Amino acid sequence: MTTTSVSRVFNFSAGPAILPVPVLQQIQDEMMSLPGVGASVLEISHRSKDFDAILDDAKSRIGQLLGMPDTHDVLFLQGGSALQNVMMPMNFLTDKSQTTDYIISGAWSKKSAAEVHRFGNLNVAWDGSDDGFSRVPKQSELKLTPGAAYCHLTSNETIHGVQYHQLPEAGSPLVVDKSSDMFSEPIDVSKYGMIYACAQKNCGVAGVNVLIMDKALLERCDDRLPSYLNYALHSEKGSRFNTPPTFAIYVTGLVCKWLQDEMGGLEAVAKFNRSKAQLLYDVIDGTDGFYIGHAAKEDRSIMNVVFKMADADTDQRFLDEAASNNMTTLKGHRSLGGIRASIYNAMPLEGVQALAQFMKDFAQKNG
Repeated sequence: MTTTSVSRVFNFSAGPAILPVPVLQQIQDEMMSLPGVGASVLEISHRSKDFDAILDDAKSRIGQLLGMPDTHDVLFLQGGSALQNVMMPMNFLTDKSQTTDYIISGAWSKKSAAEVHRFGNLNVAWDGSDDGFSRVPKQSELKLTPGAAYCHLTSNETIHGVQYHQLPEAGSPLVVDKSSDMFSEPIDVSKYGMIYACAQKNCGVAGVNVLIMDKALLERCDDRLPSYLNYALHSEKGSRFNTPPTFAIYVTGLVCKWLQDEMGGLEAVAKFNRSKAQLLYDVIDGTDGFYIGHAAKEDRSIMNVVFKMADADTDQRFLDEAASNNMTTLKGHRSLGGIRASIYNAMPLEGVQALAQFMKDFAQKNG
């Protein structure tokens, strides 16, 4: 067998998304055999001592990165956010008379809210659809329920490029979908009842959902629930109630190691991410309206930069020319159109610099 080098594009996909090159290289190096194991990570038992080490390392690194308090636990589950949309109300609404608050700031929080009626009462505390999902609410706009079971929000809406830069005061346990901005900046875990993140956007590969759970919420989970859908059982079994997605957990651990050892932790990551996003927003703001940003300036995402031009034909020409310059998957979501540059943790500065320069050149030629 011969090894050939592979040319890589700048991949701006919203998810599954770019991975750090050092992580990909380590996966490649260890694919045939984990060091000292003699078998691939794809082949070892999920109950072996070798996988114990992988699982414990991933869990430990997540805790270290986030400064996680002892009040919270890390779970690795399957089914993506679609399953969490069902498990949350199923576990946390203990009977159908209870109410939960949902803040709808985009397509993903709207999708999550659609499952609540099966298990209890939904109060939409705020709905940004009238504004085209272009911003997050002010605290004064929230219509929260006294004694709500929990309050749900999506911290970063990938389709609309809208992100919370400060958590609202909810008055009930805050349950947050952080799928697309997990590990992008430091957070105070103690403020969250539960965090969940499907890994394929910013912290690994498709197949595992990382949950950070306030242990107090586990007390609501009881025998009324189907066993697999009970958070407490997953916690009790150490994320091995059944066979977990072993490879995806392994990759998540490698990504966390990269964030610690090569990026220098989440303070440095946040600074890096803000600087990348600012490069693109400066172009959008500096081209006299040629580029039209979707999100309100104060609520712009540092993960997904969403914009368009005056007509769809120009958008398509932009996409075609960008692809010919090795910048791919920039097409906006089908529900919104336009352009979307997803610049997650692993997107190198060179990729964003290349896109910013291309945007300037394209505007000069077509403006």
